[in-house]
Amino acid sequence: MSLVIVSRAALLTAVGWAALSGAAAAQNAPGSAELDEVIVTGTPFGVTDRASLLAVEVLDEEDLAVAPASTLGDLVNGLPGVRSTNFAPGASRPVIRGLSGPRVQVLTNGLGMIDASSVSPDHQVAVDPAEARRIEIVRGPSTLVFGGSAIGGVVNIIDDRIPTEPAEGGLDGHVSAQASTVDDGASFGARLKANAGPLVFTADAFTRSASDYDVPVFPESQRLLDEEGEEAGDERTVGNTFVELDQYGAGVSWIGSRGHVGASVKRVETTYGVPGHAHEPDPLDPGAEAEGVSIGLEQTRVDVRGEWAFDTGPFSAARLSGGWADYSHTEFEGAEIGTRFFSEGQEGRFELIQRERNGWQGVVGLQLLDRTFDAVGDEAYVPRTEIAEQGLYTVQRFDRGGLGFEGGLRLDNRSLGSVAGDRDFTNVSASAGVFFRPSAPLFLGLSVARNERAPSEVELFAEGAHVATGAFEVGDIDLGSEVATSIEATAHFASGPFEFDLHAYHAGYDGFIDLRPTGLEDVDSGLPVFAYVQTDATFRGFEAEASYQLWEAGDRSLNLSGAADWVRASTDLGPAARIPPWSVTGGLDWTSPLFDVGLEVRHVGEQDRTAAFERPTDSYTLVNLKGAVRPFADRNVILFAEAANLTDAEAREHASFQKDIAPQPGRSLRVGATYRF
Repeated sequence: MSLVIVSRAALLTAVGWAALSGAAAAQNAPGSAELDEVIVTGTPFGVTDRASLLAVEVLDEEDLAVAPASTLGDLVNGLPGVRSTNFAPGASRPVIRGLSGPRVQVLTNGLGMIDASSVSPDHQVAVDPAEARRIEIVRGPSTLVFGGSAIGGVVNIIDDRIPTEPAEGGLDGHVSAQASTVDDGASFGARLKANAGPLVFTADAFTRSASDYDVPVFPESQRLLDEEGEEAGDERTVGNTFVELDQYGAGVSWIGSRGHVGASVKRVETTYGVPGHAHEPDPLDPGAEAEGVSIGLEQTRVDVRGEWAFDTGPFSAARLSGGWADYSHTEFEGAEIGTRFFSEGQEGRFELIQRERNGWQGVVGLQLLDRTFDAVGDEAYVPRTEIAEQGLYTVQRFDRGGLGFEGGLRLDNRSLGSVAGDRDFTNVSASAGVFFRPSAPLFLGLSVARNERAPSEVELFAEGAHVATGAFEVGDIDLGSEVATSIEATAHFASGPFEFDLHAYHAGYDGFIDLRPTGLEDVDSGLPVFAYVQTDATFRGFEAEASYQLWEAGDRSLNLSGAADWVRASTDLGPAARIPPWSVTGGLDWTSPLFDVGLEVRHVGEQDRTAAFERPTDSYTLVNLKGAVRPFADRNVILFAEAANLTDAEAREHASFQKDIAPQPGRSLRVGATYRF
């Protein structure tokens, strides 16, 4: 207890010192790089992308207007350092630098989802990317604003349901529709924002449906067929991969000259199939077929958010955000109700943004979470758990143009209580970095971080059959916090037609929590027993991006781009499981006011460095062609099309538990239209 008090006192002292130092910083020097995108995830005071020590990817409104209707994991899959769990079209979460589950935080406007998506790979995130105005993906552990649960990275979905600005012209909105051939998919969405004096109202609705999707080969991999002594059949569809989704919401803000305050409500309902997750028929009826499993997910969420600017004093603004959600997730075995999962809770965040003084910026914040998780049914392998978290943090940045420093400190307390026992964790995380600009186009940075993550409810309390992972999972209530010590080098270069971005990293984990086979088999389920254990681990890799403008004439241009990533992960018990192989992507894009055309070729290497009970995957190459046309005088009308996987290649995502029974979709044509007003 004394250690906790001393730690909290030390952090409060540091916060106070940071605020006073921000008020007393010296004059700013000229020469800061001119940068375009302002990143808010991880740096609430805002830092441009070419001056960030964080590895960040952004999908803005232009990208999202023509993006495929898909789950979050599939949408961001293929960005540098990012893959997908690819469990099913209705359930896929992001994988960042080989890490997923509780190590990757999925946020909405900076707050957690309050769902059960991190409990199992067949659980969908309770959000659809169609609602986003912007998505920011932060790779790596230097995200102290979000605590130890973001030890792998953050995906932040930013919407405009609580407006921060009035509608342009008093009324603006967005309508979109698209259809795809590979799954007979169709989607429709609309957003509207309207002014009424100082009040601004919003409303949005999205619907999406898709059938089982087609693949170029028999769904089961040749390796799995060889193990089973079977031969490939004629089937070219992955069964039980349908998706039905409906989401709608509304919000209102009061916007004044010095700030805003508002509230919103959202409802999401989705039903999707889970391939390979079938329950065997009644042994008394051996002629019956195994029943496919589908999942029905529902969540109601209420959010409040506000910001107020100060004219004087050490702080320029105060921000408050809070969210409450009621989530349920039902697994249906045919028409019968199987296991049900519940998550209800609230999360809040309060931040004071320091006034920029002579190059010094910073934020001081408090984060609170209270959540109840429960499961009922045959696969309720995690008991009801009460979870409470408190976090206090500060992030500081000093930029003198040619040279700068950045650092942060965070204190977290996380308590988990269940019938299996109670655990309490107090963690301290910190980061520090230095950057300099030897010339105007070049930004170089080096950062180090030490992050602590408390175990999740699954890692501590699990005990039971988990069909989604094909294992009988056993948690360990005595697990300690996972500690990652990392170093990352950053380089940004932008001059004339050429741009380049590089991030190279090395992370060592002390007490890495891993799910490992015990060599035993559960008598009742017949599944192999896997237990959560702690070991040491090392993750290292890089992500690189480059682009070159081959030709430009007015508002027409031809651009060449490329990207590559690689991660290698080892533990004291052998290779880490489901680590994605290297990849390289090249693109050629023509842009003009009337039409855009782009060709992309993406090659993913083989992965034969595998953990126990894990099969290798072969390399593959995907060729995609996309185009968009603005046929009317009103350029806000966009007609677009994409031909994906033109060669109908077999592609299996190594990060997926389902890779041997559910390859990625085959050749597909997607067409759509978007109108913004």
